[in-house]
Amino acid sequence: PMCVYFYVCLKLAVAFYLNLKCCFLSPLAVSPPTRLRYNVVSPDSVQISWKAPKGQFTGYKLLVTPSSGGKTNQLILQNTATKAIIQGLIPDQNYALQIIAFSEDKESKPAQGQFRIKDIERRKETSKSKVKDPEKTNANKPAPEGSLFTCKTPAIADIVILVDGSWSIGRFNFRLVRLFLENLVSAFNVGSEKTRVGLAQYSGDPRIEWHLNAYDTKDAVLDAVRNLPYKGGNTLTGLALTYILENSFKPEAGARPGVSKIGILITDGKSQDDVIPPAKNLRDAGIELFAIGVKNADINELKEIASEPDSTHVYNVADFNFMHTIVEGLTRTVCSRVEEQEKEIKGTIVASLGAPSDLVTSEVTARGFRVSWTHAPGKVEKYRVVYYPSRGGQPEEVVVDGSLSTAVLKNLMSLTEYQIAVFAIYSNAASEGLRGTETTLALPMASDLELYDVSQSSMRAKWNGVAGATGYMILYAPLTEGLAADEKEIKIGEASTDLELDGLLPNTEYTVTVYAMFGEEASDPLTGQETTLPLSPPANLKFSDVGHSSATLTWDPASKNVNGYRIMYVKTDGTETNEVEVGRVSTHTLKSLTSLTEYTVAIFSLYDEGQSEPLTGSFTTKRVPAPQHLEIDEASTDSFRISWKPTSSDIAFYRLAWIPLDGGESEEVVINGDADSHVIEGLLPNTEYEVSLLAVFDDESESEVVAVLGATFARTTAIPTTVTTTSTRTSKPTTAVFRTGIRNLVIDDETTSSLRVIWDISDYNVQQFRVTYLTANGDRAEEAVMVPGRQNTLLLQPLLSDTEYKVTITPIYSDGEGVSVSAPGKTLPLSAPRNLRVSDEWYNRLRISWDAPPSPTMGYRIVYKPINIPGPALETFVGDDINTILILNLFSGTEYSVKVFASYSTGFSDALTGVAKTLYLGVTDLDSYQVRMTSLCAQWQLHRHATAYRVVIESLVDGKKQEVNLGGGTPRHCFFELMPGTEYKISVHIQLQEIEGPAVSIMETTLPFPTQPPTTPSTPPPPPTIPPAKEVCKAAKADLAFLVDGSWSIGDDNFNKIISFLYSTVGALDKIGPDGTQVAIIQFSDDPRTEFKLNAYKTKETLLEAIQQIAYKGGNTKTGKAIKHAREVLFTGEAGMRRGIPKVLVVITDGRSQDDVNKVSREMQLDGFSFFAIGVADADYSELVNIGSKPSERHVFFVDDFDAFTKIEDELITFVCETASATCPLVVKDGNNFAGFKMMEMFGLVEKEFSAVEGVSMEPGTFNVYPCYRLHKDALVSQPTKYLHPEGLPSDYTITFLFRILPDTPQEPFALWEILNEEYEPLVGVILDNGGKTLTFFNYDYKGDFQTVTFEGPEIRKIFYGSFHKLHVVISKTTAKIIIDCKQVSEKTINAAGNISSDGIEVLGRMVRSRGPRDNSAPLQLQMFDIVCATSWANRDKCCELPGLRDEENCPALPHACSCSEANKGPLGPPGPPGGPGVRGAKGHRGDPGPKGPDGPRGEIGVPGPQGPPGPQGPSGLSIQGLPGPPGEKGEKGDLGFPGLQGVPGASGSPGRDGAQGQRGLPGKDGPTGPQGPPGPTGIPGAPGVPGVTGSQGPQGDVGAPGPPGAKGERGERGDLQSQAMVRAVARQVCEQLIQGKYIDSHMARYNSILNQIPSQSVSTRTIAGPPGEPGRPGAPGPQGEQGSPGMQGFPGSPGQPGRPGERGLPGEKGEKGNPGVGTQGPRGPPGSTGPPGESRTGSPGPPGSPGPRGPAGHMGPPGSQGASGPPGYCDPSSCAGYSMGGGYGEPTDQDIPVVQLPHNSYQIYDPEDLYDGEQQLYVVQGSYPLPSPYSQSSYPSPHLAQPEFTPVREETEAVELRSPGISRFTRKIAKRSVKTPVRKRADGKKPSR
Repeated sequence: PMCVYFYVCLKLAVAFYLNLKCCFLSPLAVSPPTRLRYNVVSPDSVQISWKAPKGQFTGYKLLVTPSSGGKTNQLILQNTATKAIIQGLIPDQNYALQIIAFSEDKESKPAQGQFRIKDIERRKETSKSKVKDPEKTNANKPAPEGSLFTCKTPAIADIVILVDGSWSIGRFNFRLVRLFLENLVSAFNVGSEKTRVGLAQYSGDPRIEWHLNAYDTKDAVLDAVRNLPYKGGNTLTGLALTYILENSFKPEAGARPGVSKIGILITDGKSQDDVIPPAKNLRDAGIELFAIGVKNADINELKEIASEPDSTHVYNVADFNFMHTIVEGLTRTVCSRVEEQEKEIKGTIVASLGAPSDLVTSEVTARGFRVSWTHAPGKVEKYRVVYYPSRGGQPEEVVVDGSLSTAVLKNLMSLTEYQIAVFAIYSNAASEGLRGTETTLALPMASDLELYDVSQSSMRAKWNGVAGATGYMILYAPLTEGLAADEKEIKIGEASTDLELDGLLPNTEYTVTVYAMFGEEASDPLTGQETTLPLSPPANLKFSDVGHSSATLTWDPASKNVNGYRIMYVKTDGTETNEVEVGRVSTHTLKSLTSLTEYTVAIFSLYDEGQSEPLTGSFTTKRVPAPQHLEIDEASTDSFRISWKPTSSDIAFYRLAWIPLDGGESEEVVINGDADSHVIEGLLPNTEYEVSLLAVFDDESESEVVAVLGATFARTTAIPTTVTTTSTRTSKPTTAVFRTGIRNLVIDDETTSSLRVIWDISDYNVQQFRVTYLTANGDRAEEAVMVPGRQNTLLLQPLLSDTEYKVTITPIYSDGEGVSVSAPGKTLPLSAPRNLRVSDEWYNRLRISWDAPPSPTMGYRIVYKPINIPGPALETFVGDDINTILILNLFSGTEYSVKVFASYSTGFSDALTGVAKTLYLGVTDLDSYQVRMTSLCAQWQLHRHATAYRVVIESLVDGKKQEVNLGGGTPRHCFFELMPGTEYKISVHIQLQEIEGPAVSIMETTLPFPTQPPTTPSTPPPPPTIPPAKEVCKAAKADLAFLVDGSWSIGDDNFNKIISFLYSTVGALDKIGPDGTQVAIIQFSDDPRTEFKLNAYKTKETLLEAIQQIAYKGGNTKTGKAIKHAREVLFTGEAGMRRGIPKVLVVITDGRSQDDVNKVSREMQLDGFSFFAIGVADADYSELVNIGSKPSERHVFFVDDFDAFTKIEDELITFVCETASATCPLVVKDGNNFAGFKMMEMFGLVEKEFSAVEGVSMEPGTFNVYPCYRLHKDALVSQPTKYLHPEGLPSDYTITFLFRILPDTPQEPFALWEILNEEYEPLVGVILDNGGKTLTFFNYDYKGDFQTVTFEGPEIRKIFYGSFHKLHVVISKTTAKIIIDCKQVSEKTINAAGNISSDGIEVLGRMVRSRGPRDNSAPLQLQMFDIVCATSWANRDKCCELPGLRDEENCPALPHACSCSEANKGPLGPPGPPGGPGVRGAKGHRGDPGPKGPDGPRGEIGVPGPQGPPGPQGPSGLSIQGLPGPPGEKGEKGDLGFPGLQGVPGASGSPGRDGAQGQRGLPGKDGPTGPQGPPGPTGIPGAPGVPGVTGSQGPQGDVGAPGPPGAKGERGERGDLQSQAMVRAVARQVCEQLIQGKYIDSHMARYNSILNQIPSQSVSTRTIAGPPGEPGRPGAPGPQGEQGSPGMQGFPGSPGQPGRPGERGLPGEKGEKGNPGVGTQGPRGPPGSTGPPGESRTGSPGPPGSPGPRGPAGHMGPPGSQGASGPPGYCDPSSCAGYSMGGGYGEPTDQDIPVVQLPHNSYQIYDPEDLYDGEQQLYVVQGSYPLPSPYSQSSYPSPHLAQPEFTPVREETEAVELRSPGISRFTRKIAKRSVKTPVRKRADGKKPSR
């Protein structure tokens, strides 16, 4: 519609134009100025002129911006001006200019241009020599569409454009870059035979977008430009310049010889690498460079890159939007230079500019080679040979004279491929490079390694040396598994090629490696292997004199060095092993052998180094010989004599038996072993007998039975006759002679404690069998068991393990016994576990596994003890179904001896032994560097598993220590504040989660004081210039701390820029010291370092000097730790922190923090601290937002680099100073930010502090979860006003109370709160009249008159009924409102308030009739008291704290809310003391228990009984060491068995004695709860809780000794019963609602729900006692009573002393493991030289550790004594500005000076109420109190601008000069009155210190 309207109007006749003027003027836009012109009037001033636009307008805005970046300067001119002079310019600096015409509500398009003084002067000189159109001299004038400059020269060029594609440009700006490139290319005649254009884009790595020969037409190039992709990345300009030199300007890429070569760089930032050498190489190669900088580019860096002169080759614009302004100037310059270059090339180079050719390398060695080439044509001045490793590295070069054609490249790396390029350098150009590659040889290695003279413990090594080697390094190590870590290293000089290696292990294969060393570089290894000789065993074992029980051994001696021999002989079946050690002999007789048994014998030679391999053999003992020559003679009618010949001397006895052949009983007699005959008497006459004889030997073996027949004579025979008998030897049983009744006796089913006996019954006349058994060696009494005659099996138990028994069965007949039959049997040994294995080795743990023995066990006992360090043996038990265990809490890098015993009912087996070793947790390559007089640094190799390092430095002079904990990625640390010339010990511990490795230490000595040379008088330096204070900072008074990032990523140069920034920022402050702003600085990296504290400096001069002395620290980035350090160290009274003063922190960082910053910054903000966060470069913006206070627009700043600090400096200073000058601090309450004062905290009425306030107790409030505080009679709680409201009260505010009038509150007026002056005269307050039921507010108005407003009526009377009520007193400049329980009840008019004195005090509950310091106060309950600096606060309150008004849907949940069905649980109490150890569990039962007998009297402690069998396996965990058992026999350690099918096991040793109690065992699972521990330390008495249900009473403990009497406390008031008090409080509110007839039905359900939350079962009434006396000594604890059922949780008491800090959380998740490399491991290489310290990059922090399990609640300690009074509470003002700033900006006084319009929001005052309803009210101070926003539209003068300045020109029209006046401020004056602050006594009766 508007356009149509214009059109219709314009179609009217011209004659009606004037009449239709209104039609055009109102909607028509303002036309822009035209014809911009520049004229230099002085070296630093330019006159700007323009043509005024047509139409009406108000004036002009003139904007001047430096193209290099910086603040835009603005000038407002009248509409009559057409000229202005700009002063204070830099001649070399480009400036962008904009002139805008404006009216009241319209602005024209800007007329814009760009100028530089040097360019204007040059054009002026050119115009003098050449007469041209004046308008054409202005190259910066915007060309009309279609009239862009076109290069018409026939000269051609190769132009390569290098474009910065880093992230800092952004995709939108990159479109502008494409448009610029399109205009640039359009200006040239592009084609394959014309000007060629190539383009490369770079960021972190460069890439060719297209080569010079890629496109044949201009359209193709323009199309490629339009489709140029955006790359993104970092800014590595130096690398990109080298890249185009080596890739773009090459013949294969389209570069042509004899053609001008142009390089154009476009970048927007400072390079992250060095640009000077690459740019020089390009220029030396004849390439003319142009550098274009945009936005944040470094002008000095651009000048270093570009060719000379800078005025024509360097361009810099402030923004991408202005790039079009330099297109014409750039294209003109490039065009003219191409033309000039072509003339130079054609005029000076007759022959073609050729490159050298025929590159040849020779004389190649490991450290260099020779390069030769054929000369290039023409006159070559020099040749430049550039070379660098192909795998990457810094290029190096050699320059030789042009007459030479060869060069030697030296000091190269061995076995490395090098890229070579040879350039011919002419007088004005350089040729293309002649390129090639060559690989250096490997370093020559030693040869012909020979290992000889090998002995048992040494060998010699020799080799052929290498010419040029500086020495040799020899490494040798055993190849045996488990010993490979014992590698040794020897370094020798170059002259030695033969040496002895000693200290070797015998019979061990060693690998020996020889390196030839060339300085720090080592050759390839020369390796050999050899095995040391074994220890010589004996030889030629022979056996002789082998009998049935002995054998003689002989052998040849082993060596003259042998100490003796160990002989092991074992039954081949393995049932018995024996050993004996003998001296240096060669024969030995073995005795007490078993007959007919094969023995295996092993003989070991014993040496000092150990024992040799065994010499083995075997033999079999012979059969036991039977008696010989058994004969009968001397026969008679009833006797005959038996005789025989003994066959051995070790016969114990003979068993002689005889039986009649015709039947009868057998008889037997035992005869002594040394007899050889026996007379048998009592025989029957004329009877033939069979007589049998067998010999029983000492080892209980029996010979074969020999028998003989003989007969007695008949009685009638008188003639003696001789009967000759023949003795026959038989092996058949003589069953015809003996009545056995038993056949096939078998003993089987052997176990460790039982044998089973089985036999066949051959005679069923047997009535019983007698089974007897005894040990073979007879050391136990024989035992017998009777068995029925039909039973043929019996289980013998319990027997001894590994014991041979002789079992005899005798048949019992009715008329006697039959022949006994015997058989041997042997129980199984206590078999040890087998096959010990070690796995899962870690730094503090390892796993052992074993195979179970064949015998069933009852479990296993594991004993382990460190070998290479002292330490006790520890043990643990596991069940029989466990064969593996993880052993924890071990030392790192420690060998452990491990023994596993199998547990049986009869004892333990032999040990299965082994050695296990944990991994070593220690740093390597620990070294020192940067050793100074008062500091030194240490560095080490990073450990791949370390999560932290603990570094300790200890002075060896005075023992002082410093300790620091570093992150796991930190390889270095520096210590400061050391003593000069002192030796220090630096120790580094690796920490892996909760594990800490051993210390690795070095010694280092700091440098001594230098010897001072004689000083000569010198001229003192001029005093430094102190920056003047800024106007906005003159009212600032704060405690200001700067937290400066000093991590490695900053660097020295950037750190100096931070120091300059701090210098400027602090210099803007006015008064430094206790009466103004105090400044502290912390520098942080891994750990924070306090550079100086708040109270360190009292003047600006000394403070600024200290800032300049700050030294760069280095390390990682731990911002959270630094913020916590500031809270704990800086903001303390000792460090100078003041009460009631704003506390401001400014954090400067360039990276993401490696720890948590959110929690500590949030906590400090809740405590009233204001945070400003400044991020640079790689800082995390979201982290900055979390650190900074709200709103982020005022508190968070971000700059691209450290040079951009100047852009934010003014704004930061303004915001910080406004925060430091604020009347109302920004505080946080219930999750909301508001400007105001939390008065409860300021009076100390909070849980942590109330116990120090006299006359105050804590009780439940409106709900059990809310505390309230009872102010007892005459408590008179007060605080000095200067601590609460140092700047007075604002003009508008809301006072909020939640309180209750008590029954004993006096019926007299009292001030709920009031402020008194130093004479105790009231200044402002709220008075309640309990008798008259009225409320009064009073203050002094702005005229100084005292005013009061009194409110009364039914709604006012409610607050006196005795219930809790919420009261809002809303004070504005015109009214006072009263809002009770969130309902407005009254409003009255008042005058605006005057200010108050801060020299008095503020009091709660003071009686109105009181006068002077001896005041009285009324008792009441106070739950809430706040003063909010806004009048809308009460409208937003919902009274959620009042049960009668609480709406669950719209109110937040109650703190610690729970359902009505469970106990109302309070907050977690402080942890109780640790419980004592639990009761020791009983051992397992050996047998079934017998019936319980009557209780006998308690006996004396008996001797320890035998050990019972282990109980069933418990949960694997901490082993409780048992009582020591009876001492066992000392066992010997078994040695290694010799190889073979039948090994020789070591001798079994009995379990050794128990050692001393060990260190902490393995961590166990949670055991049962132990008994209650002793009482914890006395805590501050808490508020009385709701009584719990009474538990059953325990026995009474002994009465403790009485304590000393405490000081007498004041008489306490009788306290309400807790539950009754709650009921009454609710009931009063219910009744009030019922009385008013409101909400009767709708609220009954809510009251019921509230009543259900009230604790019940009241038991006792507690009164409010005075301060208790000191507690008596605790009595001895009585036996523990049964635990009562838990009572309802009481209201929490104040917490006890802070607990110890929790353990460190788990580290972040470990990254994925990389793929393993392929290849075999070579020998260890030599150590490399120490590299320079690397720069650490901050990694992303890991996720926070998971919280530990919640500990059980501790038992409540006895009430403690009354603590001493703490210092008074104070106010923490913060960063809120905007309420009664106390002044305004001054009005301009000179009407000729125009007003500079400030940039939008530059000085806008932040109003914290924006956080609520958007009811922002800005105030402009007029007079003594602020006016509302309608008066806030006046103009604000700008701060004084240093440059440029604007000077008027009196030509044509009046030009304007602006010199900005300073900003003045009014301040509210506070009448000074002397104040006598009341003296508050502490609990100890002393006056508190000020």
